[in-house]
Amino acid sequence: MSRDLDFAHRLADACDTLTMARFRALDLHVDTKPDLSPVSEADRAAEEAVRSLVASSGRGEEVFGEEEGGAEGGTRWIVDPIDGTKSYVRGAPVWATLLALEREGEVVCALASAPALGRRWWAERGGGAFAEGSPIRVSGVAQVADAAVSCTDVAWRMPPSFHTLAASAWSARGYPDFWQYCLIAEGTVDIGCDPVMALWDFAGVRLIIEEAGGRCTTFAGGEPAHGESFLATNGLVHDEASRILCG
Repeated sequence: MSRDLDFAHRLADACDTLTMARFRALDLHVDTKPDLSPVSEADRAAEEAVRSLVASSGRGEEVFGEEEGGAEGGTRWIVDPIDGTKSYVRGAPVWATLLALEREGEVVCALASAPALGRRWWAERGGGAFAEGSPIRVSGVAQVADAAVSCTDVAWRMPPSFHTLAASAWSARGYPDFWQYCLIAEGTVDIGCDPVMALWDFAGVRLIIEEAGGRCTTFAGGEPAHGESFLATNGLVHDEASRILCG
């Protein structure tokens, strides 16, 4: 295991300890952010733990996190302390800490840890993608008609073209947040999309998918960007899915 990946696991271990300790706690404190999304004390504690460990590591890196912002460039850890906070605060187990190490604008290491599911995924650029230590690979499904499609958001918030995509596919389900993207990397789901994604939402899962053989873009096929749409596939059905979503 590389130095970067070893440190990513250390960061995830610290976050898992904090988040699991407060998961389903009856006295969990939850606030509402300006965008009306929830943030819990566990989100803040996990991000602070990452900041503290990075600062004390001697690695000379910075942190950019969902809750407190931070470094806009250089070598930095991009952190979503709890991806799926709505699930977390309601006691549903589908949530994860997302970590991505970015150097000179390129993510070189990524990890997604879902302790309530007992599962962890990771990847390094050029080194493949893994789940619980075993290599993972996207599916070989070659057309949308045979594909399993997922979206995080409820269907009525998706553009009308998503309904066309869902109707064209073999199956359509809602596997929320990080989970649908990790399932794409494992080959269980073939297409996943969200109308809007933040950098901390996609930086890590994008590398995991790409190292598993998949592809990630905006709906229109552009480079993924903060605040833009996000489309992830096994690669084989990507162009067809993009055409339908832009139709």
